[in-house]
Amino acid sequence: MSQTTQTPQPPTSRTRRSSPLGDVALGLLPLLAVSLAICRMLALPTSHVLLAVASYAGMGALLLAKFPSNHPGPGLGPANRLTLARASLVLPLAALALLPGVFTEIGYWWMVGLSAVALAMDGLDGPLARRTGTESRFGARFDMEMDAFLLLALSALVGWSGKVGFWVLLIGGLRYFFALGGLLWTPLRGALPPSQRRKVVCVAQGIVLVVCLAPVTQSAPATTLAASALALLVYSFVVDTWWLARSPPLA
Repeated sequence: MSQTTQTPQPPTSRTRRSSPLGDVALGLLPLLAVSLAICRMLALPTSHVLLAVASYAGMGALLLAKFPSNHPGPGLGPANRLTLARASLVLPLAALALLPGVFTEIGYWWMVGLSAVALAMDGLDGPLARRTGTESRFGARFDMEMDAFLLLALSALVGWSGKVGFWVLLIGGLRYFFALGGLLWTPLRGALPPSQRRKVVCVAQGIVLVVCLAPVTQSAPATTLAASALALLVYSFVVDTWWLARSPPLA
């Protein structure tokens, strides 16, 4: 009986395009579109685009450096592509915190609009990963880091708006202080179990900061809302720290 040997087929153009590098490169297009639209609507200098592109280049390089070789593909996978699309909103938003003259009525509404869409998209990548069978620790970490950076950017914008004191930066900064604490105290490096409380608190921080940015929100209610959100966040971190402190030490 003769056996036929199948000749390996060369990768199609679709396969070649479906690479992590290709996904990151394509993600630059919506980022440029959003940045240019912001510049046009708010009459900002082109340095805003350069800031957004520079931050995207740094994020993309880190993303590719940490990308696992055994990640279910092709490319970054559908859920991570969605998180990358969210970055095209978050990074131009963060760049606004470094430029003067953005706190006009139309500027506030642009910030609110971009933030609201980014927050809404945050609820989509997880279900998409589960539905497509592409869940991974890498994707969960990418999503978490984008959430944390969005909160930091919103905290900075609220602080620069003058509605709330710069203590509001603690809302976006506590997560980074927690990570820094892990370098000094070993228990903080432990893995936390999934928590609905943590997810709800994270969403609440984002919503509160967006409400504070709305031009209809005055200083007094913004301060009250931000202080309440910070208190809730501190409580959540205390609970997690207590849990880690009581867990078995890392090997």
